[in-house]
Amino acid sequence: MIYEIALLPVHKEQIEPFKQAFAEVVHLLQRAKGYGGHMLAQGIESPERFNLIVRWASLEDHTPGFEASDDHQTFMLGLEEFFSEEPTVYHIEGAAFAAGDSAF
Repeated sequence: MIYEIALLPVHKEQIEPFKQAFAEVVHLLQRAKGYGGHMLAQGIESPERFNLIVRWASLEDHTPGFEASDDHQTFMLGLEEFFSEEPTVYHIEGAAFAAGDSAF
């Protein structure tokens, strides 16, 4: 299992329209092969910065899988007008959180 982390910078005056647009296109993400859930979280200190975290069965399910699909193109077309700059995307492996882990 891997997690895609997408940092989405949104124009300050477009925050609410962005949330609405995301709700309209999220079904395209949810029906992708290997999709295992997602979280869209708005920044506290920087509310114009959103973090989209998507759980994928494998890296290949996200890229090239979903990223090469028509659904991804439509998903991005529905959101790109709200971005103040190019989103940053990276991946991490394994479980993101472990209960009771006191290794800090």
